[in-house]
Amino acid sequence: MENYLDIFLKSYGEYWNYFLELIFFQKWDNYFYGLIVISLVVWVLEIIFPWRKDQSIFRRDFWLDTFYMFFNFFIFNILIFIALSNTTAAFFNDMLGVIGLSIESLQLFNIKTLPTWLSLLIFFVVTDFVQWNTHRLLHRVDFLWNFHKVHHSVKEMGFAAHLRYHWMETIVYKSLLYIPIAIIGGFNVQDVAFVYFFTISVGHLNHANLGWDYGFLKYIFNNPKMHIWHHSKELPVRYGVNFGLTLSVWDYLFKTNYIPKNGRDIELGFTNDESFPQDFLQQEIYPINLKKE
Repeated sequence: MENYLDIFLKSYGEYWNYFLELIFFQKWDNYFYGLIVISLVVWVLEIIFPWRKDQSIFRRDFWLDTFYMFFNFFIFNILIFIALSNTTAAFFNDMLGVIGLSIESLQLFNIKTLPTWLSLLIFFVVTDFVQWNTHRLLHRVDFLWNFHKVHHSVKEMGFAAHLRYHWMETIVYKSLLYIPIAIIGGFNVQDVAFVYFFTISVGHLNHANLGWDYGFLKYIFNNPKMHIWHHSKELPVRYGVNFGLTLSVWDYLFKTNYIPKNGRDIELGFTNDESFPQDFLQQEIYPINLKKE
C-alpha cells in the first residue's frame, strides 16, 4: 500500500514544475500556449465571420468565460485535481491488488503494438463516446445537472463559453474515463496532445459565433449550428439534445440529434435561469446553496 498523503503532497510539486515548464516553453506539447493560440484563432474567425452580426466582440460574460478557461485547465489542477486524481488512482490500484488484479491486467490488448495513428484514433473515439454518455448523465441526474447549469447559464455564445463549467464536471468526466482508458491503456502523453488540441479546437468552434456546419461532415463532427440547439432554453424533450462533444455521430446513431431550423437567434439558457448567479464564486457554490434551501 502506498502512502496516500505523500502521493497527494508530491503531486503538487510535480504539477507546479510541469506548469512552469509550460510557461517557459520547455515542452513542445504546450497546453498553456496551445489553448491561447487556439482561442485567439477562433476569436479572430468570430470577428471576421460573425453569425450574429449584432453580437459584441466582447460579448456578455466574455471575461468571466475567459477566466473559467484558465481556472478549469490550469488553476484548478494546481489547487487540487492532479493531487486528488493521483491519490485516487493509487487507491484504486491498491484495491485491485487486494483481489489479485492490477491496472495492467485490465488491458484488453497492448495498444503500443499498433501504429500511432490507429492507437490515437482508438483513444479519441473511446474517449469521445464515454464523454458523450457522461454529458447525458449531467442532464439526466438532478444532482449533476445542478453543477452543469454553470455551462448552460451562457446567454451569448462565444468560443470561451466552451470551457465555462463547474470544476465538479472535471471530476465526473475523468472518473468515468478512468476504467475505459485503463482497458486500452499504454498511451504516450505527448502523442495524446494531438487529440487534445484537436478536441479543444472543435469545442471552441462549437461555441463560437459562427454559422458553420461543415457540410456532409456535420454527421460526423459537432458544429456551431448543431451545438447551439443544445443550449436552447426551449427544447422538445426534458433532458436535452445534441450531446456530442467533438463527434456528432453518437447523436445521429442514438436519435438525440435535433436541428429543427436555423438557430442563430434562439434564446439560450434553461428554465428559471433568471435567478442563476452571475459571478464566478456564486456559481461555484450554487449547488451547495441549493442543499440549504
